[in-house]
Amino acid sequence: MATTLPSTDIVLVGVGWTGGIVAAELTKKGYQVVGLERGKPRTTEDYLMVHDELRYAQRNEMMQDLSKETWTVRHEPNQTALPYRQHGSFLIGDGVGGSGEHWNGLTYRFMPYDFEIRSKTIERYGESKIPADMPLQDWGITYDEMVPYFEKFEQMAGISGEPNPIKEMPQANHPTPPLKETPAMVMFREAATSLGYHPYTAPAATLSEGYTNPDGITRGACQYCGFCERFGCEYGAKASPTVTVLPVAEKTGNFEVRPYCNVRRILHENGKATGVLYVDSTTGEEFIQPAKVVVLSAYILNNVKLLLLSKIGTPYNHETQTGVIGKNYCYQMTSSASTGFFEGKEFNLYAGTGALAKVIDDFNGDNFDHTDLDFLHGGNIALGHYGKRPIATNSTPKGTPSWGAEFKDASVKWANSTLSVGSQGSVLPHKDNYLDLDPTYTDQFGDPLLRITFNYRDNERNQQKFIREITTKILEEMGATEVTTPGDQGDWDTTKYQTTHNTGGAIMGADPKTSALNNYLQMWDCENLFIPGANAFAHNSGMNPTGTVGALAYRAAEGIEKYLQNGGGSLV
Repeated sequence: MATTLPSTDIVLVGVGWTGGIVAAELTKKGYQVVGLERGKPRTTEDYLMVHDELRYAQRNEMMQDLSKETWTVRHEPNQTALPYRQHGSFLIGDGVGGSGEHWNGLTYRFMPYDFEIRSKTIERYGESKIPADMPLQDWGITYDEMVPYFEKFEQMAGISGEPNPIKEMPQANHPTPPLKETPAMVMFREAATSLGYHPYTAPAATLSEGYTNPDGITRGACQYCGFCERFGCEYGAKASPTVTVLPVAEKTGNFEVRPYCNVRRILHENGKATGVLYVDSTTGEEFIQPAKVVVLSAYILNNVKLLLLSKIGTPYNHETQTGVIGKNYCYQMTSSASTGFFEGKEFNLYAGTGALAKVIDDFNGDNFDHTDLDFLHGGNIALGHYGKRPIATNSTPKGTPSWGAEFKDASVKWANSTLSVGSQGSVLPHKDNYLDLDPTYTDQFGDPLLRITFNYRDNERNQQKFIREITTKILEEMGATEVTTPGDQGDWDTTKYQTTHNTGGAIMGADPKTSALNNYLQMWDCENLFIPGANAFAHNSGMNPTGTVGALAYRAAEGIEKYLQNGGGSLV
């Protein structure tokens, strides 16, 4: 029998970026917030002297325990899904801070085109340009409306950067200057410029200099150690929830984090959530935490799973294309990376940051004419200086054996003489890419696992073929002796890490028939349930999602305050 606890104003299911932002904003206003986190507590002290590639990068110390909680995956609806038992395609964080602790830090704004993608595509190309099996839709909010929330996130995190030379792209007033430009980045800039493109230094949640944000949080500059992705930052230079928003919430005295608490259900009646049911994994005890507002602020896959288990909203049906929970699941395209081998040149590839890159957006969004192309959208193209690490670094030319003396000799020769140019490509929705509950496999509590049905479709395959030609051209212009380019995009490979950029499943929009959330991230079918996060994306853009996730969290925090002040009701 579950023990019912005293009610609170707001309960968070997950304490990462979205939960941390909501907590910071609303505790400052005097609201009581309880954060339920299934993993362990964390502080910067946990990251001191942890440059252990084997422990963190290879054995995934900071990631979800897949023996207790995982997903099943398949490519098509007529296939049997199987459990995701080893970390591969994406890496979901665990513990306070979530994936916001081990991310790289690239922090873009999605484009005006993204927020009104269906309307703008039809306006320029006609409705026939959108395939019948692509449920492309606007987000129910415009870029101009999102700007104040982007600015809040960027000021809080101390984003470093410089203006985007393409004037149609978002123009941010970054609070700190861009990160250092390495010799390899100079080569990329000069080559891209000579080809007529518009390079700039990527916006990064990694401080280029000491910075104090509007909440009074002071952090020091990056040391370029190269241990960002899969690692927590021991300097606090990389913005993460534990060094930015969570200390602000804790300082108010209105915030309580309960680690090792696994939420199993959202409790609700008559169109309103009453609280959540959770298990204390240290004792096995069950508790009910009542609240005036419930915020689903876990990772997108866990948010959607909880909605389905709690029977809130109408599950998506891929055959009829009706229902909204699980709809428009998208991922990211990264198969266009070409590698250049530079005979006689050496670069310091082991220094860097997870967000140090030179980028072009000439082939992102609708910045180029798609009239005669067989795809929509595109992706940014970048040379990253992310910091190579010894165990995982063995770049060798095509045709080199994968083991033996020749492999060792080539690995040593090219260790500091290879550069890659790749892309973060968009993924647009397809009627057969979706999330639902698996009928066979269950988790540690006996609940069904979330099932992912996803594959790359013609739009993404054609996009990457187009972009691969450009990444190759840039490396050749940079003077590479040899360029190795991957072949055409195959099926989605869950065994190989690509990105952790899962999106969709509980999307925002202007119509309850086609979306789960309104533009305050308030659920249409449950008025006091708010679900910020990448689950709200109606598609995935051609860049990293966290900047937009953070902006939406600030939008949701504003909506929650309005909801509480109004005494309930829909905000739109």
